[in-house]
Amino acid sequence: MLDKAKTLSRSIKSKIPKSPTVSTRTKQPGGEYMVALDVGTEFVKALVGQVIGDEVEIIGVGRAHQELADMQAGAIADIAAVVANCDKALAAAEQQAGVSARTAVVGIAGELVKGTTSMVRFTRKTPSKELSIDEMARIIDMVQERAEAKARHELAWELGGKDVEVRLVNSALVRIDIDGYKVTNPVGFQGRDILVEMYTAFAPMIHIGALERTAAELDLELLAVAAEPFAVARSVVGDDPNAAVSAILMDVGGGTTDIAVVNEGGVEGTKMFGIGGRAFTHAIERELDVDFVKAEAAKLSLAATVHPKNKIELEAALTKTLKVWINGVELALSEFPKLDHLPHRLLLCGGGSSLQLLMDKLEDSSWYKALPFTKKPLIQHIKPEEVVGITDSTGDITDHTYITAMGLLRVGMDTLNSGVAEGENRLRNKLNKVLRV
Repeated sequence: MLDKAKTLSRSIKSKIPKSPTVSTRTKQPGGEYMVALDVGTEFVKALVGQVIGDEVEIIGVGRAHQELADMQAGAIADIAAVVANCDKALAAAEQQAGVSARTAVVGIAGELVKGTTSMVRFTRKTPSKELSIDEMARIIDMVQERAEAKARHELAWELGGKDVEVRLVNSALVRIDIDGYKVTNPVGFQGRDILVEMYTAFAPMIHIGALERTAAELDLELLAVAAEPFAVARSVVGDDPNAAVSAILMDVGGGTTDIAVVNEGGVEGTKMFGIGGRAFTHAIERELDVDFVKAEAAKLSLAATVHPKNKIELEAALTKTLKVWINGVELALSEFPKLDHLPHRLLLCGGGSSLQLLMDKLEDSSWYKALPFTKKPLIQHIKPEEVVGITDSTGDITDHTYITAMGLLRVGMDTLNSGVAEGENRLRNKLNKVLRV
C-alpha cells in the first residue's frame, strides 16, 4: 500500500499523467531494486534491476525518444521535457518489471565532464608505522583536491576564463605503490614512499543540479550520478583483480562521443567531444536538403538489412562529418601521454555506433597510425552478455545500444557493495569505494 502511495506521489509531483497500470503497481518482496537512467540526447533508457547477491538481474526495460531541443551536447537543456521523457521510459520499465523501484543511478555526459588520472607521491615521516584508514583517506583527499583544481582550470580555459563550480562524480584507483611495490589495498603495510594514481571525474554543478532536479521530479532517490564513459568502463572491467582488462571503450551517442581508456583493469581517463549520431543526421539534412525527420530515417536506412537505393548519395553526404568525427577520436586518444602504448582493442556501444559507415572507417582507414598503437586496433561492439555482473531476464536487450544503461546498474551495484550501511565507519566506506575498481 505504501508503494502505491509513493508511485502516485511521483505522478503528482512531476505533474505528468500516468497510465492506471503504472499507478497501481506495488513493489514485490524478495530483493532490492534499482533503476538505471541513461538520459541520452536521442533516447532516454530506463532499466529496472533486481539485486540478487553480487549481481543485478534486469527485469524491466523502457525507452523514450527525446526531441531536438531537450538536450544539448549530452546535457539537459529543458528539464520539464526531459522529466516527461524519463517518466515515459520509467513507466514502461516498471510496468514490465511489475515493481516500482525508487533507488536510481543516473548517467551524466557532455563535453564539460572532465575525467582524468592524477598522481600524487607522498613521503611518510615514520615508515615503520602501518598505514591506517585515516592516513589513506587523507592521501585520497589530497589526490581528489588536486584533480578538482585541474578540472576547474580546464573548464575555465574552455569557457573563456569563467570560473565553474564542479563536483566529484566518480573516483577509482588506478595504481598504488609502496616503496616501488604495487599493492591493491595499502592498509596495514609499512613503507616510506607512497605513489597513488587515481581516476576522478568532475562535472559542472549546473549539469548535476539538472539531473538531481529530474530525479526529484520523478520521486527517485539518487544512489549515484556516474560519468557515462566511467559506467561503460565498469561494465566490462568487473571485480576480478586478475582480469587485467585493457581496451579503448567508445560510446557514440546522439550528441557526444565518450571515450574511456582502460589499462590493466584501471581507468586511465575519459574524454568526450560533441559529435554524435545527430551530427550525421544534420549532415544528410544539409547535403540532401531534407528535413530532420527524413534525414534521420535515411541515416537509419543505412543500418538496415536492405540498403536504400540512394546509398552512394547518402554516404557521400556523411563523408565530411565522418572525417571530422575520426579526427576527434584521434585528438582524444592523443591526450593520453602517460601510456607507452594504447590498447589495441576498441570496443564500441551507443546508438551512433550502429552506423556501419562509422565502423568501416575505424576498421579500414589508417587513422590509428599517428597514435601509439603497437598494432592495428581490433574494432567490435560490446555485447550485452559481456557486461560483468548484469544479466537480462526480459530478452529485450539484444545489442550494444543499452550497454551504458547496464554500466550504470554496475555502478549502482558497486555503490551498494562499498559498505554504505548506516553506522559503519565513513572513512572505511570511502576507502572501500575507491579501492573497489
